[in-house]
Amino acid sequence: MAEQAEVLRRAPLSRDRILRAAVALADEAGIESLSMRNLAQDLGVVPMALYKHVANKDELLDGMIDVVVSEIDPLVPDADWKHTVRERILSARQVLLRHPWAPLAIESRNMATPAILAYLDSMVGTIRAGGFSANLAHHVMHVMGSRILGFSQELFDAARNAGRSGATIPEPPAALPPEVATRFPHLAEIATAASHDDASVVGQGCDDQFEFEFALDLLLDGIERLHQQSWTSSGRPH
Repeated sequence: MAEQAEVLRRAPLSRDRILRAAVALADEAGIESLSMRNLAQDLGVVPMALYKHVANKDELLDGMIDVVVSEIDPLVPDADWKHTVRERILSARQVLLRHPWAPLAIESRNMATPAILAYLDSMVGTIRAGGFSANLAHHVMHVMGSRILGFSQELFDAARNAGRSGATIPEPPAALPPEVATRFPHLAEIATAASHDDASVVGQGCDDQFEFEFALDLLLDGIERLHQQSWTSSGRPH
C-alpha cells in the first residue's frame, strides 16, 4: 500500500491518478475519510488542482466506482452462459472484497455509472447469447439484483444497514435515450421487454409486484429442490 501511494505521488497529476489515489485512500481509511482536501494532501497538491480533472465529489465518486468495476474479469468468449455469469459475479465479489466501501458507494448513486452500465450490458448479452428471450433476461436481471455486481443487501448485516437510507443498486431507466441505447444495446433491448408500472419502486417503469413475486417464487422453487435433495452446506461443491 505504501509503495502504491508513493508511485501515485510521483506520477503527473491526471484524472486517472486522482481516481486511483481516491480509491487507495478509501481502501485504507474508509469512504467517510474521503474529502477533496484529504485527497489533495495525499497527492501533494493544493485542493484546487483536483478540480481541473474532477468537477466535484460526486464526479469523483462516480469515477472511483468505474475504477473498481474495471477490475472485474472480462468476458470469456464462447463459454457456457451459466459458467460465464457465475465466474464474472465471483470475480466482482472478489473485487468488492478488496474495496469494502464500494457496495454502499454503488447503492448511493442515483444513476448507474458508465462502467456499471457496460458491465450490466455485457452480462445481459451473455444471457441472451445463451438462448434466453429478452423478456426472461429482463426478469433474470431483477432476480439477480445487486448480486450481479457481486454483493447482496443482507437483512441482518448491521454494518451495511448503518448509514443506508433505503438505497438500492441504481438501474438504467426503462426507456434509454437513443445515444445510450446505441452504446448499451442489450440493456436497451430488455428495458421494454416486460410489463411496466409507473408507480413501481423496483425500477422505473417495471412491474413492482410481479418482479417481487417472480424472484420470490424462483427462490422458493430452488429452496424446495434443495430440501428434496437433503442438501446441506457441508456437502456443497467447491
